[in-house]
Amino acid sequence: MDYKDTLNLPETEFPMRGNLPKREPEILSRWQQTDLYAQIEKATADRPLFILHDGPPYANGHTHIGHALNKILKDIVIKSRRMQGFHTPYVPGWDCHGLPIELKVDGQLGSAKKEMSKAEIRRECRTYAQKWVDIQSQEFERLGVLGDWDNPYLTMHTGYEATIARELAHFAEKGGLYKGKKPIHWCASCVTALAEAEVEYADHTSPTIYVKFPFNDSLPAELAQLGDKPLSFVIWTTTPWTIPANLGICLNPRLDYVAVDTGEERLVMAEGLVEAVMKEIGIADYEIFATFDAAAFEGKQCRHPFYDRNSLVILGDHVTLEAGTGCVHTAPGHGQDDYIVGLRYGLDVYNPVDDYGRYREDLELFGGMKVKDANPAVIDKLKEVGALLYAGQVTHSYPHCWRCKKPILFRATEQWFISMAHGDLRRKSLDHINEVQWIPRWGRERIYGMIENRPDWCISRQRSWGVPITVFYCEKCGEALADGPTMHHVADLFDQHGSDIWFEWDSAQLLPEGTSCAACGHDSFTREQDILDVWFDSGVSFAAVLEARDGLQSPADLYLEGSDQHRGWFHSSLLCAVGTRDLAPYKAVLTHGFVVDGAGKKMSKSTGNVIAPEEVIKKYGAEILRLWVAAQDYRDDIRISPEILQRLSDAYRRIRNTARYILGNLHDFNPETDQVADDQLLEIDRWALSRLEGLVNRVEKSYEDYEFHVLYHAVHNFCAVDMSAFYLDVLKDRLYITPATSTARRSAQTAIYRILDALTRLIAPVLSFTADEIWQHLPGTKEQSVHMVEFPRFESQYVDPELENRYEALRKVRSDVSKALELARNEKRIGHSLAAKVLLAPGNSEKIGDLLRRYRDELATLFIVSQVELTDEITDGIAGENIEGLQVAIVPAEGEKCERCWTFATSVGEWDAHPTICHRCREALS
Repeated sequence: MDYKDTLNLPETEFPMRGNLPKREPEILSRWQQTDLYAQIEKATADRPLFILHDGPPYANGHTHIGHALNKILKDIVIKSRRMQGFHTPYVPGWDCHGLPIELKVDGQLGSAKKEMSKAEIRRECRTYAQKWVDIQSQEFERLGVLGDWDNPYLTMHTGYEATIARELAHFAEKGGLYKGKKPIHWCASCVTALAEAEVEYADHTSPTIYVKFPFNDSLPAELAQLGDKPLSFVIWTTTPWTIPANLGICLNPRLDYVAVDTGEERLVMAEGLVEAVMKEIGIADYEIFATFDAAAFEGKQCRHPFYDRNSLVILGDHVTLEAGTGCVHTAPGHGQDDYIVGLRYGLDVYNPVDDYGRYREDLELFGGMKVKDANPAVIDKLKEVGALLYAGQVTHSYPHCWRCKKPILFRATEQWFISMAHGDLRRKSLDHINEVQWIPRWGRERIYGMIENRPDWCISRQRSWGVPITVFYCEKCGEALADGPTMHHVADLFDQHGSDIWFEWDSAQLLPEGTSCAACGHDSFTREQDILDVWFDSGVSFAAVLEARDGLQSPADLYLEGSDQHRGWFHSSLLCAVGTRDLAPYKAVLTHGFVVDGAGKKMSKSTGNVIAPEEVIKKYGAEILRLWVAAQDYRDDIRISPEILQRLSDAYRRIRNTARYILGNLHDFNPETDQVADDQLLEIDRWALSRLEGLVNRVEKSYEDYEFHVLYHAVHNFCAVDMSAFYLDVLKDRLYITPATSTARRSAQTAIYRILDALTRLIAPVLSFTADEIWQHLPGTKEQSVHMVEFPRFESQYVDPELENRYEALRKVRSDVSKALELARNEKRIGHSLAAKVLLAPGNSEKIGDLLRRYRDELATLFIVSQVELTDEITDGIAGENIEGLQVAIVPAEGEKCERCWTFATSVGEWDAHPTICHRCREALS
């Protein structure tokens, strides 16, 4: 007789064989063929809504590892909320307008662009954006992200563009939209204004100069003694090219100022900076001649170093002692603080620099010169006229364009703005920030400070690819027509025909019939040629998507993006919603860090440390990327490297093999008919189910709190430690040896079935492919996909702390026994552990002794040995490391090896009919 035929071994064709790069596309294809997302939406339609609103990635190039992190995080949140009992529609979106796409199309068109109209160029941009939307959509789906991929929102869709125009009209109606001349971030390379969010800071080496502005006015009466020597105000700057635009020198009214006597002249500077300035400019022999308040010189004039004009001495609170001289060079056309203080004193917003970063031709001395080349020329001129005290270099953080990476300019131009003061937009926004849940909490401080200190929002851009600013100008008097009704009329036309008509139709076709200029009565108009800032496009997505689509709602429950979006999408969305509805567009905001390499360094192609999602998927499968996302504390920067991915792949294999082993032992189990009642479950099975409930409780809380790394560690430890290293190891004997339909075996199958059913649900939001594959093989009647079910409910009645404590002690004893067995194997005293008999002496611990005596009959099974003997003393044993006082000895097992179960027993040979099996197998066969 072949005794293998009598064992309850799993089927030879095991499910769950791995090979994720091959299996995942098959699973994904099944989801698409069955329209799984639509089925889920239908099945959950009556539940409470939970809306995670997708921040739109840019439709320009393949997805990178940061995209994968973001989309997987969103997918985990949405799937987990769905499994908690919510209806969670997910509408993905894309940002389609803007400079990066236009520059790519410019490169493709080359010289042909000169012969094309704006409308033709825009059509090329639209085609380019759509191509990348399609590509990125497939790449996001490959990550296992479920969503309405057939109906995404695109900022270039006709209806969306109409909403953008309507939201601008709302600002115009409320009076918050205006045109003005003020200094803004300007990229001379891209030839456009930039938003705050389009500026990034990087180290830059600039000249640093100290310059004298000779005093050119009557002295205050109380300081008449200063008149016997030349008197100059000293400024410091790292932008010499702005000196031609200087119109003033600003002092702080709350600082003390001094006249420093150098012997030949007197230099004015803040008292608190004298030592540092004099050391820098190299003058060691000096004395303080007079001390005075800044207000004494307010309104007085200094002379510009090389132009025949004066510079007004003014006062401003923005002047500090952090650097410089305390006398701030003021050019209202080239700085925000300069602009604001200049307005108070009536200074001109003077900007001698054109759109391409060149001085205008009529500028004396430097006309036509590029400002990036002008610094040496300006310094030379200052030296020539005797105004230069010192010139050096400094490396400091300087604003750069986010696209071309070149240093930007501050320059005053005519632009369209949304006022932060009108309608109390700043204060209202700050109030609403306090009503939002920020995760992590420091997000609140970050965006609060940005809103609190930001200038008016410059929303105009000097490009072609975007939604036009729907403003008209009277051809006769130049008066702007920017009223709500007219702008709403144009928005309605956009809804029907798209925004390209702005560049294709005549103004008369775009205007309501009978429109005339309110200022002069003329009825012919031209159109604004600037387009809107793309941050306005995405900022109104709450209106274009959440308010416009059936089945969604605003405000969203959650916005989830990278931490850079505090100054980007979170920021613009807040201003747009508060400015038109006095309401934040989100209830909660969750942010994640940036992906860095294994050493914590920023990823870059030049460094060669970039890891692309497709590379990971090709080698490991998308599931390992999903596990990587869950395993990290994503609120900090997230590390990724081949070594990290390999470790996660090993961890994934432990989870998968746990499921695979359980499935292999459920091949003959029908949960509808074979489950054992709770009161008939064996004790160790009840222990396993108690441990399961602890896992359910921890995992559901981790989903609730967005603490996915807690989930990862809990699931991995449960599978690797509780299950594989202990429970399933111990269970093998009972699953394989006892009769197929015995209570003992069915008890084990009941427990592992319940464990796998719950585990599959718990991991589904993270390991979406694996969980669905397990679900297909799980026995019993069930929904077609795990993504259509809910999480297991925490059942407190199954939690048995006393039982868990007993087994914790038994597992410690088992660990000490395992070490003794390993030593015996190494010394060649035994082979397999079943060839061993274990001698245990509990020592002076009465508690351990009672525990071992209580479980005397189960110890051999727990230790996977043939026999265990308890004794009072062992003279040549090994001291336990986990249990103090425990002594362990390993000796060869008594009896012969059973051919069926492989244990050694003295009963082998007692049954004449089958002399090679033990008494236990004899009973099983009977």
